[in-house]
Amino acid sequence: MTTTAAFVSDAETEFDPTLLALTVEEAARRLCVGRTTMYALIRDGAVETVPIGRLRRVPVKAISAYLDAHMHSRPKSAAA
Repeated sequence: MTTTAAFVSDAETEFDPTLLALTVEEAARRLCVGRTTMYALIRDGAVETVPIGRLRRVPVKAISAYLDAHMHSRPKSAAA
């Protein structure tokens, strides 16, 4: 792997914290799930999306809302 290829690979894993809306692939990467799982979450209504022209984007707030909802819905386990 060349230095340039390594740089591009590292840049793809980084995310821009100023983005307000993400592609499905970017949203999946932020949640550490696969693309298919992300599409299933969107299809089931667990994660909201917004249309922007002909594109569909996942608002960053929708990812936070999904995580908040699932953090509060799970019973806390006792620490051992």
